[in-house]
Amino acid sequence: MPNRQTVKPSNRLEKMGERYFPFEQLEVYRLAVAFATDVYRVTRTFPSDERFGLTNQLRRAAASVSLNIAEGRGRGGDKEFVRFLMIARGSLFEVVAACQIAESLNYLPLDDHQVLRQQAHELAAKLMSLIKKLNPPNL
Repeated sequence: MPNRQTVKPSNRLEKMGERYFPFEQLEVYRLAVAFATDVYRVTRTFPSDERFGLTNQLRRAAASVSLNIAEGRGRGGDKEFVRFLMIARGSLFEVVAACQIAESLNYLPLDDHQVLRQQAHELAAKLMSLIKKLNPPNL
């Protein structure tokens, strides 16, 4: 799968003429959904005996990133949103660690690992940027 293209954030709702929920307008949310989709795609080739192990852990952590962004945005206040963004960031780091394990076990090809790592890096930067924007340091 080395030449695999990463999933681009979906604009399907725009094409359908639907109104957005507040979290769906966030670029960081769309990137998180694309990232989770890619994690699901690459874990399809993992050994079947890992279905309830590393495969499940990777998929749950990857999905958790976008789910926590959505839940935090739905809580109302910036303080709660920042808390959920930090949880999303922790889940993202969990995916990075699990990918390293999967690659060392030869479940995850190096090319796919590099693509996921790059996506994770971009997503982490955008999460931190949003966290800093919502939670500026006290002056």
